[in-house]
Amino acid sequence: MSARTKAKESAERALASNRQAFHNYFIGERYEAGVALLGTEVKSLREGKANLKDSFARVDGREVFLHNCHISPYSHGGYANHDPLRPRKLLLHRQEILKLTQKTGAGGQTLVPLRLYLSKGRVKVEIALAKGKKLWDKREAIKEKDQQKEARAAIRERRRS
Repeated sequence: MSARTKAKESAERALASNRQAFHNYFIGERYEAGVALLGTEVKSLREGKANLKDSFARVDGREVFLHNCHISPYSHGGYANHDPLRPRKLLLHRQEILKLTQKTGAGGQTLVPLRLYLSKGRVKVEIALAKGKKLWDKREAIKEKDQQKEARAAIRERRRS
């Protein structure tokens, strides 16, 4: 293998991200999971046609499923296309599933997908244990972000003069 192909394999290519999750939730532990997909879903993902906006993950028995993740039908699919909103199984180790079951069962935490990406030719999803923010928490986060933005602008102005 050449150095170029090794670099290509280790690189991760982002397919979709859930930026709204960082605004609506306090993000805790993160997990990487594989996704059981159909062939037309993978082709559609490679075209960049995925949306994680309203999606969530749920533990059902001993399995974890990704719900409301919209993957558009493949443009050249024909009769073999998939349902865009079908639940997709997430591939995790048994110990991770048990840990997620315990943490989501008690404590008001939920599983939120943060991003979909390709890693070594395989589709992966990064899920996180998250706790919902209240309205005042969101306001505080916006206020802090604005203060940091103003401070950077002031520093930039100071350097120019």
